[in-house]
Amino acid sequence: MNKNLQLATMGGGCFWCTEAVFQEVKGVELGVSGYSGGNAPGHPTYREICSGLTGHAEVVQVTFDADVISYEEILIIFMTTHDPTTLNRQGADRGTQYRSVIYYHNNKQKAIAEVVLKEVASYYENPVVTEIKALDVFYEAEKEHQDYYRNNQAQGYCSFVITPKLAKLRKLHADKLK
Repeated sequence: MNKNLQLATMGGGCFWCTEAVFQEVKGVELGVSGYSGGNAPGHPTYREICSGLTGHAEVVQVTFDADVISYEEILIIFMTTHDPTTLNRQGADRGTQYRSVIYYHNNKQKAIAEVVLKEVASYYENPVVTEIKALDVFYEAEKEHQDYYRNNQAQGYCSFVITPKLAKLRKLHADKLK
């Protein structure tokens, strides 16, 4: 069976959270944690990203089957499972690497992202600060950052930050889960 595979790249704070969310979504084939949107030359490291000096955001690149879930649905899940109203912050994570951002792969994705942001803005009391930018380069994060939640569920950050995000996903988007 041929699949209609497409890519979506977005950052909503710590990439461990975003990756864990999309691993539960029907039609998502793969989620890869990484970095995008920076200005430092070469492949950045996690340590460099955490310094905030490279300009990169922690992101997840999702490979999804567009015959099962649309790009619009991917973005709605993304926009409702993190706080898109906090500039350069998600919970206790602070810095430009934690900004809310959608990196589009083509003009169609850009147009869809603009519509979704307008639609979800009414859900929030504060203004949505999510950036919409063209994807330049995606750098895959180090191996220890891939499948982080699955491999570290007992770790404190996972228990206190990621598990509640997954509960929110399950409540809001039960019909979209594997």
